[in-house]
Amino acid sequence: MANVRDLKKDINYVLGDIIELVYNVNTDKSEAIIDEAIETFDDLIAKVNNKNVENPKAHFKAIKQELEDKGKALIDKINKLG
Repeated sequence: MANVRDLKKDINYVLGDIIELVYNVNTDKSEAIIDEAIETFDDLIAKVNNKNVENPKAHFKAIKQELEDKGKALIDKINKLG
């Protein structure tokens, strides 16, 4: 299992890249996507920092899956802007 530090880096890189893409599109709706990406970042980091889980391996796997799903959803929204 990858360590917590690597998972936090993945979250930071993925959502940071998404925000950078939004800046390149720069439309009226782009601010809402940036806000959603920041909320997603805060939510995922809070889940990673939660130490009260019964099965850590499953917990972190679920976080990685959620990052992938939400990242794809945000990218789809960016693509609809352009």
